[in-house]
Amino acid sequence: MILIIDDDSAIRSSLSFMLKRAGYEVEPVASPKEAMDVVRTVSPRLVLMDMNFSLTTTGEEGLTLLKQVKLFRPDTPVILMTAWGSIQLAVQGMQAGAFDFITKPWNNAALLQRIETALELTVMPKNKEEEQKQTDALIRNNIIGRSRALTDVLNTVGRIARTNASVLITGESGTGKELIAEAIHVNSQRIKQPFVKVNLGGISQSLFESEMFGHKKGAFTDATTDRTGRFELANKGTIFLDEIGDLDHSCQVKLLRVLQDQTFEVLGDSRPRKTDIRVVSATNADLRKMVNEHTFREDLFYRINLITIHLPALRERREDIPLLARHFADKQAEANGLPHTELSNDALQFLTRLPYPGNIRELKNLVERTILISGKETLEGADFESQYHRHEEPSSSTTSLTGMTLDEIERQTILQALERYHGNLSQVALALGISRAALYRRLEKYNITVNN
Repeated sequence: MILIIDDDSAIRSSLSFMLKRAGYEVEPVASPKEAMDVVRTVSPRLVLMDMNFSLTTTGEEGLTLLKQVKLFRPDTPVILMTAWGSIQLAVQGMQAGAFDFITKPWNNAALLQRIETALELTVMPKNKEEEQKQTDALIRNNIIGRSRALTDVLNTVGRIARTNASVLITGESGTGKELIAEAIHVNSQRIKQPFVKVNLGGISQSLFESEMFGHKKGAFTDATTDRTGRFELANKGTIFLDEIGDLDHSCQVKLLRVLQDQTFEVLGDSRPRKTDIRVVSATNADLRKMVNEHTFREDLFYRINLITIHLPALRERREDIPLLARHFADKQAEANGLPHTELSNDALQFLTRLPYPGNIRELKNLVERTILISGKETLEGADFESQYHRHEEPSSSTTSLTGMTLDEIERQTILQALERYHGNLSQVALALGISRAALYRRLEKYNITVNN
């Protein structure tokens, strides 16, 4: 049973009709008192509740009711309803334990999708046997490793892939966030639909709307043809928003609106368009810290991270390094038509000891470079050591990462890359796996001056 709590009879009727047509049993009530009478006697599958009652707009009654519901029914998901202008109320509700929020007027399809997601996530397999079956059946593609840290990530992917839950993937640069995003898509019910990747770090504020929502011919000076935006391209599929922490504050508002009700407007065309998308985001930034510093919107933060997956750094899963190194060696031989290269135990031990501030991307580059330059059938530790020290600052192999923050590690990695490529920003950006625009922002963020 879904419990509907709203003092507006028209809204109760509208929601009841919609949910009954979708096959749900509903119980509509008009006040917090009636709601608690229900909650005390039965356990609803889900609660859909307004935040304001008795013509008040402070939301205090709604927040109090939410806390009471969670006290009696801690495992019941609660979806909050509020007006766009008072969306901060919903943020307070999320902090108090709500599962999700929608704004009025709502989009029926988006609301039903969120209800379905909430119900699916609350009936996830509880025992290890079911969880293991899901993980074993997972399409892994190029995700290599058997470490406990990686297995925990894959277990989460297995549990949530078939839902429509928004996912935020966090982790340092080079840890494989895009691969996890692809795994979520290919193991979902949207596998036959588009998987659209967007590097938000490489999109300027002025081009954001055109790139994401599209434009009509003549919408602005350089709009010589119609352009289809990324959200339209991703319709029915998954959109992967990489480097979401780099998004400008004004663009965050525009992104929140489309994620909130899954509608958008093409530039030059005022007709709203609907899109049915699964949103997966990724960042190497500390978004919670950015929220506290008011550089990232808290309401957008809660919208994108219904599920958070944190990818461990390579130094936290060292037992996977031999598997990864052999995988990259085999791929290199296959791609270049070379004979298979063996990696000695000494070589694998050397590779396992390195600090890897660039994570898997750094390991891949080191393996490929050493194979191409050495030309040997069997590589020893000395072969890798030679290439490693040739491309690293002298102190980098002995630098301790203990106690360093992610920002300090990232700054150190950028400085090493600048030294390695003699300040060539195109090569630095390519080596770090980011766009030049994203590199410029990081240079400014860390106050790094480049002498050309």
